[in-house]
Amino acid sequence: MYTPENSRYEKMPYRRCGKSGLLLPAISLGLWHNFGRVDRFEHFIEIIHATFDSGVTHFDLADNYGPPPGSAEENFGKILKQGLGRYRDEWIVSTKAGHEMWPGPYGDWGSRKHLLAGINQSLRRMGLEYVDIFYSHRPDPHTPLEETASALSDIVRQGKALYVGLSKYPAGQAQQMIRLLREAGTPCLIQQERYSLFDRHVEEGLLEVLQQEGVGLIAFSPLAQGLLTDRYLNGIPAGSRAARPTGFLKQEQVTEEQTGKARRLNELAARRGQTLAQMALSWLLKDERVTSVLIGTSSVNQLKDNLKAVENIAFSEQEEAEIKQIL
Repeated sequence: MYTPENSRYEKMPYRRCGKSGLLLPAISLGLWHNFGRVDRFEHFIEIIHATFDSGVTHFDLADNYGPPPGSAEENFGKILKQGLGRYRDEWIVSTKAGHEMWPGPYGDWGSRKHLLAGINQSLRRMGLEYVDIFYSHRPDPHTPLEETASALSDIVRQGKALYVGLSKYPAGQAQQMIRLLREAGTPCLIQQERYSLFDRHVEEGLLEVLQQEGVGLIAFSPLAQGLLTDRYLNGIPAGSRAARPTGFLKQEQVTEEQTGKARRLNELAARRGQTLAQMALSWLLKDERVTSVLIGTSSVNQLKDNLKAVENIAFSEQEEAEIKQIL
């Protein structure tokens, strides 16, 4: 039976999520690509246990994570039964609904019908009574925001989630949803958004909205699907995400311009005593408005390497200027 390391809470800094009472680890684990049925289950257990042993208390899922959709939640539920579940009050699990999960008119988006079915299915797959954070995974262009907000609020009232959040909502819609949720008596805890050195769109209004409204930000794809690692510094290696025809990182995204920037950033990271990936994570964490950054991992060694980013999140004025020049 799994027993976590006693020193785990000495290894990770925790940050308050917006104006809430909840603390999240500076780095959280996302179970997006590497925890589906196509991978080795014993490998998942090693990663999850090593994650918790490192003081990472937040595991982020969605109903459509896999592949195939649903399998990441199923595998996480199996891991809970093998020991981690005994520590339920020491960790945070989040999940989401809003992307296509089943055929027919109710299988995706943000209607009350879909969101309530989505949380019920997720709880069954994981074998949980509740999740800590439940997200609307994307804005629905056809469903009124009032309906989506009401459904999220009711999910909390029913005891199926402790908090609610938003994912991929632009600044204007996010602000409307945050206010609707507050009026419903269920304040929005957090927004999950793509954010990295190579994708800074959240700085164009969203970060300011979240700060004003007292809502946390958790960044996904902080390594730009691997472009901010040493993997693509010299082209596209065989077996990488960009080499797969079905991968989210497309070959056309691995341009000479991007790899050239990555190589220059890698040189700066080396001078800081960091890998490129560590520096990319540190650069996000230097902003106190960022509650946590979500990393994915395919190995325990990769996990432990990335977690070292929390050891140095300070940047000198000269380093900031050099990064600005590179980008």
